[in-house]
Amino acid sequence: MKRSQINRIIAEAGEMIRQFGFALPPFAAWTPQEFRARAPEARGVIEAGLGWDVTDYGQGDFDRLGLFLFTLRNGRQADLRAAGGMCYAEKLLISRRDQISPMHRHMIKAEDIINRGGATLAIELFGSNAEGNFDETAGGTVFCDGVPRAFAPGEVIRLAPGESVTLMPGDWHAFWGEGGDVLIGEVSTVNDDTTDNLFREPLGRFAEVEEDEAPDRLLVSDYARWLG
Repeated sequence: MKRSQINRIIAEAGEMIRQFGFALPPFAAWTPQEFRARAPEARGVIEAGLGWDVTDYGQGDFDRLGLFLFTLRNGRQADLRAAGGMCYAEKLLISRRDQISPMHRHMIKAEDIINRGGATLAIELFGSNAEGNFDETAGGTVFCDGVPRAFAPGEVIRLAPGESVTLMPGDWHAFWGEGGDVLIGEVSTVNDDTTDNLFREPLGRFAEVEEDEAPDRLLVSDYARWLG
């Protein structure tokens, strides 16, 4: 993805988030220069991977296959292993109309996916086989706002604003905005995007960035190179 495209996507996402009355934390407004200057005090932000994230899954077609994310908070893997402490994470996502977030599952993370506003959120579901691999013949059961709901293989559930689904590790899912763009909330156990996403097809989790202009905001995937 070109950096100019990423800058535009972040600006558009910020406007949509504001339209729904959601205020981002102060570090969301830091320029790359300010982030670098404040890196020592922002160690927790950097190490937890909080902040802006835009991905086209390495396919170069964001409008068809992509996702915007902002990680608001994220716990510690050590706490999760110890079953105590900060074991949770929270994100905002934007899925554009007919923009696919591709079929995947998580090995560790359980998550609530919440339609925070906009159009309908469509989620296609499959179960796993005994080894945890994708199984086109497997269904399962999820919880929609606390109520169990069985799903057939490949069934699409649709969430209106305010509705949610709870997905457990092993629940294969793809999602998109249906009829328009959707602001999505994600509340989950500790999030590790570098190791805990298993895609049905061989895809990259993060975008490869072409630096055709300077970044307005750093992506989470920029931190290692920009901030050390």
